[in-house]
Amino acid sequence: MRNTPLAILNAKIFDGFNWIYDKIVVVNENGEVDFVDVLPTNVDFIDADGKLLVPAFTELQVYGSGGNLFSAYPTSETLQQMESHLKSHGTASFLACVATNSDVVIYDCIKAAKEFRKTANGFLGLHLEGPFLNPLKRGAHAEKYIRKATLDEIKALLDFADGTVRMMTIAAEVQDEAVIQYLLDSNVILSLGHSNANFNEATQAYNLGVQTTTHLFNAMSPIHHRDPGIPTALFSHKKALGSIIADGNHVDFEVIKFASALLKERLFLITDTVSACTIGPYQHTLVGDKFVTQDGTLSGANIQLLDAVKNCVEKCSIDLGLALKMASKIPAQLIGEQVRFGTILPGKGANMILLNANLTLNRVFY
Repeated sequence: MRNTPLAILNAKIFDGFNWIYDKIVVVNENGEVDFVDVLPTNVDFIDADGKLLVPAFTELQVYGSGGNLFSAYPTSETLQQMESHLKSHGTASFLACVATNSDVVIYDCIKAAKEFRKTANGFLGLHLEGPFLNPLKRGAHAEKYIRKATLDEIKALLDFADGTVRMMTIAAEVQDEAVIQYLLDSNVILSLGHSNANFNEATQAYNLGVQTTTHLFNAMSPIHHRDPGIPTALFSHKKALGSIIADGNHVDFEVIKFASALLKERLFLITDTVSACTIGPYQHTLVGDKFVTQDGTLSGANIQLLDAVKNCVEKCSIDLGLALKMASKIPAQLIGEQVRFGTILPGKGANMILLNANLTLNRVFY
């Protein structure tokens, strides 16, 4: 909440749908947005001087930001560190991701999430990427913890989580339909990933209600002309979404361009960013511009969502408006947080960022 209303004038505004060039954005004392034609009196104001005012970003898969890796240091302090660091880089809301791990670590992460949500304002909950994956597509995940889920353990996990587990990556082809249906009925967003599903199995999962796909092309059955795999099932589906890592290491920029042309507003950005770590099963080392595990396997990215947006525009020829949606409106809608995040609309909270013409961050408004 603000003591004095704030007005932002002379900005090129992207409201999440369209570009607006002739309005003044006012943030009232309750932190809500309004559009006006004339600068009000008795307000603080900022002359944006033609800069871009756009929705702040929503990140659905980040392991660490600004310090400790969350799964190695599963505390509310780590989540606070992540929230503060992400906000300073233009990401207003996020899911903290937990990779395949022991039950002790997973439950400790849930405990931290339950504690932190009491004071959080950008933390949306947890994304469990595993342990219910296919070991054939484990990528950098610890194989010893990967297993098939049982209905009883899913019930116990969600009961303990008390709503903090918002998203889960699973290999649907190795899970019982009863488990998948229980997760869906419990309002957990399911993402197909670390999966060796064939075209028909992936299509069946999407038709059952699996809403999205984890880091498209990475750790999944590939496209083959006689075995089309998960990507083709996603391209062919009418509703399912996919996330993608636009760092240039996980997926070639030409492939991102190709995927965007097919999926349009069914593709969104994640960073999959980790932090350097020397303890636990996920020991990440920064090599050049990417993180690798001890055996040299590509593990996590080293970017912010704003970097991904810029890469989409400059290296993938994706329209700026679509690239912004891929980091804001689309993920916010997927996670059911579109009331608070992802757009700049009258009556909504002011989660906005101001970008320079070269797509670098100028300032944030939360």
